[in-house]
Amino acid sequence: MGDSDLTTIRRKALRRGRMSEYLAAAFLMLKGYRILALRHRTRLGEIDIIARKGDLAVFVEVKARHGEAAAIDAVSIAAQKRIRAASDLWLARQRDQARLSQRYDIVAIMPGRLPRHFIDAF
Repeated sequence: MGDSDLTTIRRKALRRGRMSEYLAAAFLMLKGYRILALRHRTRLGEIDIIARKGDLAVFVEVKARHGEAAAIDAVSIAAQKRIRAASDLWLARQRDQARLSQRYDIVAIMPGRLPRHFIDAF
């Protein structure tokens, strides 16, 4: 496999990931969440979606996989730590930080199925 083939594969994976994040965000909005950020990057890591519902800040990892178990298993302990660290930076910049509760969710995007929202996944 040449470099151009790898570039094409990587580009497709990035596109699929971005589309999955948009689909997950739309799904969360239908459930009453307000989307504050998509692909929020910090020096400590990236958060796919930051959403809010009342005084609850929800940090969401989106995984496109063929099954629910594969999506959950794809969020490693190291990834969870990075997301938590990035969320701490985000929270520190919020004026109403003291009253915000936080939660870490996973949204699984699977072919031919509705997204699956795993609340308080880690």
